[in-house]
Formats: sequence, C-alpha cells, structure tokens
Amino acid sequence: MIKVIITGAKGRMGQALIACAKHFRHLEVVAQVDQGDDLASVIGKGDVVIDFSAHSATVEVAKLCAKHKKALVIGTTGHTDTDTFEIKQNKKKIPIVWASNFSTGVNTLFWLTRKAAEILGPDFDLEVVEMHHRLKKDAPSGTAKSLAEILADVRKLHLAQAARHGRAGIVGERTPGEIGVHSIRGGDVVGDHTVIFANTGERVELTHKASSRDTFANGALRAAQWLIKQKPGLYDMQDVLGLK
Repeated sequence: MIKVIITGAKGRMGQALIACAKHFRHLEVVAQVDQGDDLASVIGKGDVVIDFSAHSATVEVAKLCAKHKKALVIGTTGHTDTDTFEIKQNKKKIPIVWASNFSTGVNTLFWLTRKAAEILGPDFDLEVVEMHHRLKKDAPSGTAKSLAEILADVRKLHLAQAARHGRAGIVGERTPGEIGVHSIRGGDVVGDHTVIFANTGERVELTHKASSRDTFANGALRAAQWLIKQKPGLYDMQDVLGLK
C-alpha cells in the first residue's frame, strides 16, 4: 500500500483528491495537511506527498520532502523564477512529478499542440485562450503557460519576448513572432483551454474542456502511484503517461 499525504487538503483540489483516492486500491491517504497544520509532524507517515496547497508554500514543502526522502507530486502553479529554481534543486534527492495539469486529456492536448505546430509550420499565427472560475488567483493558468512554452519551443522563440498577454489600444499589426495568451475569468468554470492556429483562409483549433476536478485529482493520484517507483529526478505527466 502506498501511503499518501495531501497538502492543501481543505481546498477544492484537496477535497477532490481525498474523494478520488478511495477508488485507488493501492493508495491510502494517511494525513491531510492545510494552512496552520505542521507537515513535519506527519511526514514520516507517508511515502509520497501530493501538494495542492499554494505556490508560496511549495518551496518549503519540497525542502521538507527532500530532507525526509519522500516523493513529491506538485500541482500548484504561479511560482516565481526563484521559487522554481529552489524547488528544482530537490530533484537530486527525491523523485518529483511537477505538472501544470494532471488531466490525461490536457496532456494529450500538449502532445497534439506540439505535433500541430510542427506540421502546420511558421505561416500560422499562434494564440492560446484559457478560461477559469472567478476565484482563480494566477493568470495565465499554468496549463496555458505550458501550451505557450510548447509553441515557443517548436518555433525556437523565447516565450518571455514572444508572449502577448491580451491586446489593447493601437498595438499595430500582429507580428509573425507573437504568441497570444489570453485569460478569461468567470463563474465556476473548472478549466477550458484552446490553442488556435490561424492562417489566411483556414484555422485549426485544439480545445480541452474540464467539467470536474476529479479529472485532475485522478491524474495526480496516478502520478503518485507511478512516482514511488522512480529514481530521484524531475518528471511531468508526459513521463507518467509514457508520451515521451
């Protein structure tokens, strides 16, 4: 039996993880940690930590997991460059799955986005549109960033320079090197993502829409089950699903 500790247990994703874990025969949730709780006091009980707390907490969670040699699944987004660097340092000591989205469908979208960008070539304009519920704090979503990073990688562009986060005013004509990234917020939308490839006379759109957080929870639990057998290193859901 693989023993799981969930951080961010009282949040929407934490609750989905707890509910979905009951359907995994080889997983057992042995501790639920949230704001104000002490992860250090229970970390010895688990084999793997699934972190869906907050981006501001992930650095310390990762350091604690590395100290105690516990595998770590990271589902938080919105980290600074400094946070990202510090978190990644722990891959030398423990196996980590860090994904912007744990949905099998979204990870298929990642794969399709890369293939479409390669096949369609440089003549198509690239745009990414995402929509989430009104309570989401960061923008663009981690998934949208991943999609834009894939597009930039195929085009051999630096995303920091290529990304255009919305447009307003007299911005001039669209340049071939732009990757548009647009965030919409409202209602209780779990997560919609569309990648648009637009050319003169035709347009290709790849879309994924999530209607339940169980999709992400099941993916994260699947990642935890896979991760426990891996060597120290940094992995993502493409590794878990065998898409690489």
